[in-house]
Amino acid sequence: MLDTYERALRRHPKVRLLLLSHMNNRTGLVTPVREIVAMARRRGVDVIVDAAHSWGQLDFTLADLDADFAIFSLHKWMGVPLGAGFLYIRDGRLADIDPLYADETYPASDIRSRVHSGTTNVAPFLTVDAALDFHGTLGAKVKQARLRYLRDRWVGQARELGGFRILTPDEPDMYGAITAFRLDGRTTEADNLAIADHLMTRHRVFTVSRTGMTGGGAVRVTPALFTSAGEVDQLALALRDIRGRFLRR
Repeated sequence: MLDTYERALRRHPKVRLLLLSHMNNRTGLVTPVREIVAMARRRGVDVIVDAAHSWGQLDFTLADLDADFAIFSLHKWMGVPLGAGFLYIRDGRLADIDPLYADETYPASDIRSRVHSGTTNVAPFLTVDAALDFHGTLGAKVKQARLRYLRDRWVGQARELGGFRILTPDEPDMYGAITAFRLDGRTTEADNLAIADHLMTRHRVFTVSRTGMTGGGAVRVTPALFTSAGEVDQLALALRDIRGRFLRR
C-alpha cells in the first residue's frame, strides 16, 4: 500500500492535497495513515484524514495519525445519535483554512469559525459526554479486540467453506470489524444486492452490497459490540446456503 501511494505522489508532483480514509467504508481496509502523512509532508502535500469509521472501532489516538487535518464521526462507533462528529485542525494550521461562508460568530482564531452549521439539533451533542464515558470505561483496546474476534469468527468459517473471497486482509494493523466478501463469479451490483437481500429475508442477517472495488462488487459485513458469537455463527450458516444458491460452478 505504501508503494502505491509513493508511486502516485511521484507521478503527480503538482498534487497539494490528499484526502485519505483511515478505514475504507466499502471493505474495512485500514491504511497506514502516519506513514502516508509523512510521505506526503516531505513533498509539500497536505493530508485530510477521514477517520469516520475508525474512531471508536480501532485502538489509536489522534497523535498516532500525526495529521494536520482530520474529521471524525461520533455516531458510527461511539454510540452518539446521528449528526455528531468533530473536526481537528493542528494548532498553527488554522489560518490555512478560510472561514466557511465568512462566519463571524467566532473570531478567526477559533476553530468554530471554520464550521458554520446553521441551526443545529443539539440533542445528539448532549449525549457526547455519556458516549465518551462509555468508550473510556470499555477502552479502545478491548473494543477493537472484541470486534476483531467477531470478524475472525465468521471469516474463518467462510474460508473453510470455499468459494468466498475475503477482500479485507488479515494483517493485524489493517482490519477491524468491517470486512467484505465476494462469492466467486458474483461481481455485479445486482449479484451482491441479491445476496444481501437473501441474507436478510431468509436468514435475518443484515449486510450491505458495496461497489467500486477492483474486481467488482461485494457484500460488506459489520458486526457491532452487541453482536453475539451465536449471531456471527448464524451468518456463517447462512453463507453455506448462499454458497449453494449463488456460487457459479
